[in-house]
Amino acid sequence: MYNVGMRGLRKYCWVAFVASALLPWNATAVNQDELTARLFVQNKNTNIVERMLVQTLQSIKEGRLQQALDYVDQLLTISPNFALAHLIHGDLLSAKARILNGFGDASVADNGRIQDFKEEAEIRIRNYFDRSRGLTQPNMLVQLSGKQSHVLFVDTAKSRLYVYEKNADDNLKYIADYYVTIGKNGIGKKDQGDKRTPIGVYFASKKLNRPLPDLYGDAAYPLNYPNEIDSFERKTGSGIWIHGTPHDTYSRPPRASDGCVVLSNPDVKALQEILQIGNTPVVIGVNFQWVNPQSLKTQQSLKADLKSEIEQWRKDWVSQDTDAYLSHYASDFFYSDGSLSKWSSYKRQIQAAKPKVAVNLNDVSMFTYPNANRQMVVVDFEQEFIGPALRNVMKKRQYWVQESGQWKILYEGSA
Repeated sequence: MYNVGMRGLRKYCWVAFVASALLPWNATAVNQDELTARLFVQNKNTNIVERMLVQTLQSIKEGRLQQALDYVDQLLTISPNFALAHLIHGDLLSAKARILNGFGDASVADNGRIQDFKEEAEIRIRNYFDRSRGLTQPNMLVQLSGKQSHVLFVDTAKSRLYVYEKNADDNLKYIADYYVTIGKNGIGKKDQGDKRTPIGVYFASKKLNRPLPDLYGDAAYPLNYPNEIDSFERKTGSGIWIHGTPHDTYSRPPRASDGCVVLSNPDVKALQEILQIGNTPVVIGVNFQWVNPQSLKTQQSLKADLKSEIEQWRKDWVSQDTDAYLSHYASDFFYSDGSLSKWSSYKRQIQAAKPKVAVNLNDVSMFTYPNANRQMVVVDFEQEFIGPALRNVMKKRQYWVQESGQWKILYEGSA
C-alpha cells in the first residue's frame, strides 16, 4: 500500500512542480533540511500561510508524505477557507492508496478550476524561491513626498504586490510582498466591463466606509482610475479597487477579478495602516525590471535632470518670460480645456502685463509611468501662487515626458 502511494505521490509532485523546474536545487544533490531551513529564514517576511504551503509542497518533493500531511493540516487550521490547500490535502490522502493521474485528481472534476489551482501554486512557489526578493526594486525613477511613507508596486506578470518604505535617506526599503489576483482577461484596461486591470500610476484613497457585498472582503480602497492619461486616451470604466476576498475564500486564482487588485483578507489587513492614510501611490506594471539599488544611477541622473527642469519651469513662470515658460511644454501637451495652442493663448494673455508673482513648490513626488511608449514621469506637488490680487495653494499634477532628449510637460492640472 505504501509503495503504491509513493508512486502516486511522485507523480503528483511532478505535476505540482512542473517537472521540478520551479525549484532551485536537485533533491538529491544537497542537504535538504539545511537548505530548506535557510530559505525559510531568508523569506521570513512571507505570509505564514504561503510559507506553510511551500513547506507542504517541499515535503512532497522530498517524499515525506506524513510530514506534508502534518503541514497541510496546520495550514488548514490557520486558513480553513484556503481552497488550494484543501485540494493538496485531498491529493495527499488519496496518494496513500492509489496512483494519481494529475494535480487535483483526487477531488475536483472541473478542469478549469484545476488549472487555476496549478497556476496559483506555481506563481506562489516561483515567488518564494526568487532569491532576489527583498534585495531589489523596480528600475524606476521614484521620489516620495514628505506626506508619503510607502509606495506599492504591483507586478501583474508575477501576480504580486510589493511594499516599499521610504527610509531616512529618502531611498526605498523593501518591507513585504503579497500574492494578488488581477483581471480575468489580464491587463491593459480600455473599456467598461472588459475585466482587465489597468497599467499605470494610481493613488489609493481611504477605505470605503459604506457597506459592500461580501465579494470585496474586509476592506476596499478605490484607485483613481481612469487617471488623466487614461481619460485622454478615451479609456472607460471605473471602480478599480484594492480589496479583499469573500469570507469563505482565502484567495482567488491569479486571473479572476473584474479588473481590481485582490488580496486575501489577512493581507489587506496587513496593509491597512499604509492604505488608510490615503493618497498611497500604487504603480501597476507588467514585468518590471528588478535591479539592485546600487544599479539605479541612471534613474538618479534622470531624477536630477527632471528636478532641474521643474525648477527652471518655476523660475520662467516667476520671470513672466512667456516664451521661456512655454518652451517647457510638449508639442502634444493637453489639459482639461484643450491643447497647447489654447494653453499658450491663455498664458500669453495673462502674462502680457508682466504682473509680479511668486510661485513656490512643496511636497514633490515623482513616479515613472510603467510600460509607457516613451519615458514618462508623474509629478505631484503643492503649489503656492501669489499674485497682485490672488494667493492660491493647490495640489498640482504634471506628466513629464522625454521629447528630443529634453523633459517636457505633457499634462498639467489639479490633483
